[in-house]
This record gives sequence, structure tokens and C-alpha cells, in this order.
Amino acid sequence: MKKVINKYGLIGFPLTHSFSKQFFTDKFKREKIDATYENFEIEEISRLTEIVKANPLLSGLNVTIPYKEQVIPLLDELDKAAEKVGAVNTLKITRMAQKIHLKGYNTDTLGFEVSLKPLLGEHHKRALILGTGGASKAIKYVLNKLGIEYISASIEELKENEIRYEEIDEKIMSERLLIINATPLGTFPKTDTFPPIPYKFISDKHLLYDLVYNPEMTRFMEMGKMKGAAVKNGLEMLEQQALKSYEIWIR
Repeated sequence: MKKVINKYGLIGFPLTHSFSKQFFTDKFKREKIDATYENFEIEEISRLTEIVKANPLLSGLNVTIPYKEQVIPLLDELDKAAEKVGAVNTLKITRMAQKIHLKGYNTDTLGFEVSLKPLLGEHHKRALILGTGGASKAIKYVLNKLGIEYISASIEELKENEIRYEEIDEKIMSERLLIINATPLGTFPKTDTFPPIPYKFISDKHLLYDLVYNPEMTRFMEMGKMKGAAVKNGLEMLEQQALKSYEIWIR
């Protein structure tokens, strides 16, 4: 049996269904890479330090809900993109003698951009983002890069460029032909949930992008498809960001 030379993992809470663990386990087996991938379900982000110290082979971590923003104060360094986004989903762990150096990256930006661009038409100039959490920050970064103007629907205290869900009317829906679900609504096992928007105003010019990947067809996507809209789930985004994470860990 070959000795495991590297360990990677995922921190978040809860981790009821982990795409990353299966993805990397399959990748390591297929490519004969001497590494393992483990889920670290932690109720407090402060436990990150403990996990890193207790696992000396741990070279990298993915970060998921609800810690993409909370993890930042615990890091030694941020990649420029992660600093601009204000959210981290990938950690590179470098061990130097007695010191452990943690650097944060955001690979969600690459994953989202790569999966979105082929679907965009000339009419997708304005977007409506549903949700204002850590995932939405990567979305905003990419939309700014692509020159797509956006507003966000929020259930929190309103900030700049944010509106309440109840403010979403026919005018907003007709103007914003790219709608992105950056909330966990619709995720397994709560597959009957969906963002509260007026789906009756969706047309065949709309593109509905759901960051949720399980199930493959969410209620959000289903209701858009019924109105003739193009739909896309978050699986390709996840795969692309995962591959980029691994590039960061091994370089």
C-alpha cells in the first residue's frame, strides 16, 4: 500500500452532502494520486487552527457555507482576487518549521465565469442576484468583470444595490434577463424550496443560473424552463473551481 503524502479537505457546517469529497476521491483514484480528501464539519470557524495542527499532512482546504467570509480573519494572506471579492473558498496550507502559513483564494470566480460565458447572449446586460451571502460575492466580481450591471435581492439589512424580494416586479423581471440563485434554496433534502420571485414574468429571453447542483433540476430551474427560459445548475462551476483549487494546492 502506497503511503499517503498529502491530505486535503473541506470545512463547513453542515456537510450533509459533499460534492468535493466524492469529486477529489474519484480524481485521486483515477489519476493514481497519493492523497486523501476528508470532510471537517465544524460548528465554529475557530476550530480551523485545531484541525490544521492536528493533521500534519493537510496541505489544502476548501471552504463552504457558512465560513467563506468568517475564515478571512484567521488567514495570514489573501490572494488579490479573494481580497477584492471578500470571500474565500480555498486555503493553501504551507508548513515552514514551526510556523503554519494560511493563504486564502477564491476559485468560485473562475468556476462561475467559465460556466456562465458560453450561455450569455447580447441581451444579457443586466442581472438579478438572489441572495447576498459569501457565494454572491464571487458572482458580483465576475459580473463586474463581464460588464453586466446587477442588483441583489436580500432578506438582510439592505445595502447599496440591494432590494427586497417583494420589490421584484414585472419591470425588474423584464429588464434583468439573467437571474442567478446564490441562495441554498432548493438544495437536497429541501428540494421543494425556491426563491420567492414572480416566475410568471419569466420569458424565453431569460437565463436562470442556479448555484445549487443537487438536485440536478431545482424548482427554480424547473419553473424557469416551463416559461421557455434557458437554465443552468452549479455543477460545472463546482467542478471548475475544484480543479483550480487543486492547481493552487500543488504549485
